[in-house]
Amino acid sequence: MNINNVVVRILAERILNKGLNPLKDRPFKLDDVTNTEYRKAVEDYIIIESGVLEGTEPTK
Repeated sequence: MNINNVVVRILAERILNKGLNPLKDRPFKLDDVTNTEYRKAVEDYIIIESGVLEGTEPTK
C-alpha cells in the first residue's frame, strides 16, 4: 500500500492541533486512525515534528 504523505500530514496536524474529526464530531485522536500503515506513518510524523528525537529539530 502506498502511503499518501499529504494525508499523513493532515491527520497528524489535526491530532496535534486538536482539530475536528468530522465523522465523530469531536477532536481528532490517534485512535481514530484505524489503518495500521497510516497510523504508524502519523506516529512517526508526530515524533519527527515534535523534535523529541535526539539530534533533530522541529521542522516548523
